[in-house]
Amino acid sequence: MFELVLGSNEGSGKVILLRGEIDIYSAPDFKDNLFQAMGDCREDIVLDCSELSYIDSMGLGIMVAALKRARQNDSNIKIRDPRPNVKKLFKITGLDKVFIMEELK
Repeated sequence: MFELVLGSNEGSGKVILLRGEIDIYSAPDFKDNLFQAMGDCREDIVLDCSELSYIDSMGLGIMVAALKRARQNDSNIKIRDPRPNVKKLFKITGLDKVFIMEELK
């Protein structure tokens, strides 16, 4: 099961908490909810991945599409506190060099 929770805006941008699993079944909802939460994307987006237990290539592709959209509006997407398995996937795919990776915990 997947859940996207809008957090409060903070100095580093709009925080969106990702909870659960993003896979082929939850990807359409993830995409719709993420793009709706991003809105016009005039500020940076922080994807808090501390409660994201799993993401597959489809979910990563949606994140890349969201990053492209954000950059078209002169903003960025940061990946915050990914769990070790999620962080490993970003590293294996090279996306840790594409996204800004933040670790606060």
